[in-house]
Amino acid sequence: MRLTTRTNLAVRILMFCAANPGVIVRKSEIARACDASENHLGQVIHLLAHRKFIVTHRGRFGGMTLARAPAEISIGAVFRSLEKGLPFADCLNPKEASCPLAGACRLTAILCEALEAFYARLDAVSLADLTDGNQALRDLLRAA
Repeated sequence: MRLTTRTNLAVRILMFCAANPGVIVRKSEIARACDASENHLGQVIHLLAHRKFIVTHRGRFGGMTLARAPAEISIGAVFRSLEKGLPFADCLNPKEASCPLAGACRLTAILCEALEAFYARLDAVSLADLTDGNQALRDLLRAA
């Protein structure tokens, strides 16, 4: 299993915002701290704002903040929001009915169960769990 770059960046953006409470953070600060492209970050920021994880602020002193408290943001919800629609395997993609083992393969059911267990574990983790009391992370993600 491999996490998409989009979801990886989304969690970094959210952690950066959580590590800087009450501060409007800028895309350039996140890019610098997370060694990421501002262009790619911009696309992910748009998705996070559209899905109500962050609030963007326009203007000269614009940037972004979390849309709600870190304890109220489930990492599972973030992953589902960004990974939804991307099948784990070709045989789990309803649009790809070309598997010659369809209907007889037991692996499909096991993969579905494993994915549900994966998401259930992430559902139990909030953004606050990743950032609260994590001074090393806060030091790395301090806004300029």
